[in-house]
Amino acid sequence: MEIISFIGLIAALALLVYLTMKGIHIIVAALISSVVIAVTGGLNLETALLDNYMTGFTGYFASWFLVFLLGAIFGKFMHETKSAESIAQWIKKKFGVKRAVFAVVAAAAVMTYGGVSLFVVGFAVYPIAVSLFRAANLPHRFIPAALIFGSISFTMTAPGSPEIQNIIPTEFFGTTPTAGGWVGVLCALLIMICGGLYLGSLVKKAVANGEEFSPPKSVLEKEEADAAAKKNESQVLPNIVVAILPLFLVIVLLNILGQFMNPTTALLIALIVGIAVSCLTMNKFLKEFWSSMAEGTQNALVALANTCAVVGFGSVAAEVSAFDTLITGLVNLPGPPLLGLAIGVTVICGITGSASGGLGIALPILAPIYLAQGVDPGAMHRVSALASGGLDSLPHNGVVVTTVRAICGETHSRAYKPVFLVSIIVPSIVLVLAIVLYSLIL
Repeated sequence: MEIISFIGLIAALALLVYLTMKGIHIIVAALISSVVIAVTGGLNLETALLDNYMTGFTGYFASWFLVFLLGAIFGKFMHETKSAESIAQWIKKKFGVKRAVFAVVAAAAVMTYGGVSLFVVGFAVYPIAVSLFRAANLPHRFIPAALIFGSISFTMTAPGSPEIQNIIPTEFFGTTPTAGGWVGVLCALLIMICGGLYLGSLVKKAVANGEEFSPPKSVLEKEEADAAAKKNESQVLPNIVVAILPLFLVIVLLNILGQFMNPTTALLIALIVGIAVSCLTMNKFLKEFWSSMAEGTQNALVALANTCAVVGFGSVAAEVSAFDTLITGLVNLPGPPLLGLAIGVTVICGITGSASGGLGIALPILAPIYLAQGVDPGAMHRVSALASGGLDSLPHNGVVVTTVRAICGETHSRAYKPVFLVSIIVPSIVLVLAIVLYSLIL
């Protein structure tokens, strides 16, 4: 039965990846895959779906609804006031066409680290990326990698980040958003620098092999339609200082208030202030306040429901005997305790295809075990955050699917390889370094 359970776990994950890449909605794909796990794992199907799946789904929803809601509304206001476009255009001018790849990464990183929703960042930066890549005649298929790398590979796992992947560990380790000390800062810088240089080298190699801008036909048609629609629109944008002020306030308030109160509460306060400041300082650019609020709310519900779906899938997986065996093996791995924690979080985030969803499943199980062993909470916080940014970027990840297909109009076959290299391989190597450094200094 144990062997069948293991086979079922692997088959369910493979099915989830396959269905997602085929365009099946993640909620449907997660439910179908959950059925496979339940049947092969010997679980009662009714209990697995109505109890285990729904408990994971609703539990995650209840815990993080307000964070998703305020984050999505903040991102929507940054988009509607044209603040996001102002920041992207400013970075475009500073870097120029010759540094097109780094300009796209930097634009995505600045906004993500400032608390703007990942999906909003993608839609806001993509037009700038197309402009730069076309001018430099760089292959269009690398735009998804630049957007994804700038949005998730280092900004969501770095100390002080307002992204949920840096906030969830505070709930389980009793830490603050800046946990992890200088090692955490060093790792974020290494991912940013090494990954950026590696992505740049991949693009240069492709150009040397004769590749050109050449986007898919559907992208060209969409660009022509967008250009016609925007022909008569005003291009007046907010001043860069005013545009970036809300992002700055979110980061500062989170990391000051997070030292004195629950970090989640601090993040909610910071986002509320960010929303208020963006509305007050850029009111003339905000044409429809309540419509923007409604769209932001809708975006939050969609993003949260998709994440809850994979958490529900992971909750069913956690009930089968193969999962217990996997956790036991990780806890008893030879070597430093942080290694088992890192592998556990990495694997579970890979299974769910979600960094935040994987953390929501892994940490309630693993955190008490390693805290009882006396492992430093700050080190565990940073290792967990870094580990969540590894295998979460598999093909079925929601951000990957949305960026590659919906935002960039690309296909996984054309665009996914560089995403894999810079958003999985590079962060995973740096994660190993983090484990070594924390093990040596603690």
